[in-house]
Amino acid sequence: MPQSSARLRRGAVIAVAAGTLLAPIAAGPAGAAPFAPSAGLTAGSPGPSATAADVRAMTPEVARRLDVSVRRVMHVANIPGVTVGIWTPGQPSYVRSFGVADRSTGRKMAPDLYMRIGSETKTFTVTALLQLVDRGKARLDDPIGRYVDGVPGGNRITLRQLAEMRSGLFNYSEDPGFFKALTADPQRSFTPRQLLAYSFKHPVMFPPGAKFFYSNTNLILLGLVVEKQSGQHLGDYIKRNILDPAGMRHTLFPAGNEFPAPHAQGYTEQTANGGQADAADWNPSWGWAAGAMISTLEDLHTWAPTVATGRFPDGRRMVGAATQKQRLITPATSSITGAGYGLGIFDVQGWIGHNGSLPGYESLTVHLPSTGTTLVALLNTDTDYRGQEPSTVLGEAITKIISPQHVYDLPLSRTG
Repeated sequence: MPQSSARLRRGAVIAVAAGTLLAPIAAGPAGAAPFAPSAGLTAGSPGPSATAADVRAMTPEVARRLDVSVRRVMHVANIPGVTVGIWTPGQPSYVRSFGVADRSTGRKMAPDLYMRIGSETKTFTVTALLQLVDRGKARLDDPIGRYVDGVPGGNRITLRQLAEMRSGLFNYSEDPGFFKALTADPQRSFTPRQLLAYSFKHPVMFPPGAKFFYSNTNLILLGLVVEKQSGQHLGDYIKRNILDPAGMRHTLFPAGNEFPAPHAQGYTEQTANGGQADAADWNPSWGWAAGAMISTLEDLHTWAPTVATGRFPDGRRMVGAATQKQRLITPATSSITGAGYGLGIFDVQGWIGHNGSLPGYESLTVHLPSTGTTLVALLNTDTDYRGQEPSTVLGEAITKIISPQHVYDLPLSRTG
């Protein structure tokens, strides 16, 4: 299999088993109102619990250290542009943009740009599923074969196992034929059934529930379940039931390659010949329920505590308390200490959320519940640095400064 084909798996938070989606000038800070502290986790999180002392105060010195660290990572990893937001209740916010949004014009990166968020889409798709579970329209321990025909082993694979990445289904975006089709025409549109066909021609890799394996195929199936049980297109359901109630007016599920302005250009080497390309106008339909969405820094600032707590910003429940408790049971996925994956959400050293990667863009949106701290990072490249995703390198550098007891240290295995 071409190496680039494997890289399209990316957006996996825990790339461990075998199975992922894909000197700068600082802008001035932009403030944002912090959220109230969120309740601590109550279920099965493998990361260390946080206390208020675990996050450093955002003093001018800490902000200066962050500026220096972000610029250093950008320099060594050749990242064109980055926006970072950090918010802790009772502390000054840190919102900075560095570098360029467009290499050809020199247009600066800015906090208000739309960005593709890749596998962060999974948190929205699984949230939609959990809402339907709360409404009695689906059950987590139902077999997927009850909802979608033709799934290998579909009478034994449950919706829960799909959401937990423990189905054993082959990841369609690792299929060489898929990679060839995508890179031959990056603007083509894929249907969910076409994506599943790339997966289903491969044998099931292990019995359902036996182990963790990050597979985009799982989310395509869950997206189809949401559509069937809600009677709505997935993007419409997410907008009406998640984005609108959360007040996230700048987040969308595109139907094709549309990309609102202003947005950053995105730079990738996931091409047919391995050369660099601007992927801003590539069609993300190949990621669909696993990775197609677009958002902004401020909307992701809203989303991080919303998905981590199961409550909308106004206090209403987005997901029922019992269902949210199940969501936050994050079994360990490998030998990586302090990292686990639950129902479409991860816990890495106490940080709850998800990352995203697809050609040209990477993102990281995480929340430290006991302190109410949110970290969002948006990048306009997905090119690895020394075998690690650039968002991981950046997240580790930032959290070493702001939360040294909770460092976002997520190694990327090229085989998983």
